[in-house]
Formats: sequence, C-alpha cells, structure tokens
Amino acid sequence: QVQLVESGGGLVQAGGSLRLSCAASGSIFRLTTMAWHRQAPGKQRELVAGITSDDKTNYADSVKGRFTISRDNAKNTVYLQMNSLKPEDTAVYYCNVHASTGVIWRYYWGQGTQVTVSS
Repeated sequence: QVQLVESGGGLVQAGGSLRLSCAASGSIFRLTTMAWHRQAPGKQRELVAGITSDDKTNYADSVKGRFTISRDNAKNTVYLQMNSLKPEDTAVYYCNVHASTGVIWRYYWGQGTQVTVSS
C-alpha cells in the first residue's frame, strides 16, 4: 500500500507564493511519474504539472512561467513551487503518483490541499 501526504496549502494574496509538498510512504518499490492536479468549484480536475523519473517536466499553459515542479527521489517527495499566484489559481490541489509496490502498478492520489488566492 502507498499513501501520499500533502502539505503547504493555505491562504495567500495575489502575487504571493506557496510551496506544496507531497511525500509518498508505504511499501514502495518504484516511482515513475509524479504530478499535481487541481480542481476548482464547478470545474473538472485538471493537470497542473508533471515530472518524470528523469526530471522531464510539463505544465498547463495557465501556469507556465509561474509554477515549478520538482522531486526528491531519495525522499519520495514531489514539490510544486507556485509564484505570482492569481485568484484563478484557487482550487484544491491533489498529488498524483504512478508507483509499484512490487505486486502491481497503479496511480495513487493524495487527500488534497486547499490553495486560496485573494485579490
């Protein structure tokens, strides 16, 4: 079993910054892709940023140049540095990882952390 614990969300003014963290724990054999998704009220969940095991990254157009995703493989942790935050970034942010326990591969989701940006 793999569990994800997220932290770093909160309330911030427009133009401010936040750093989200997601630590994976449990019987982890291997981690590949790690990503952040978000879901705002009345909206579909969307991919914000993703990172592969060899540090290849991709971002949603709406966050390019403002957000940076990174990972620490030794700690099984993925981060999302969010700068120049806008009110439209307000959403629940979810960590997502592709992992194997040695038995089966699957995607795992974090519990979500609220990010609120005020104007």
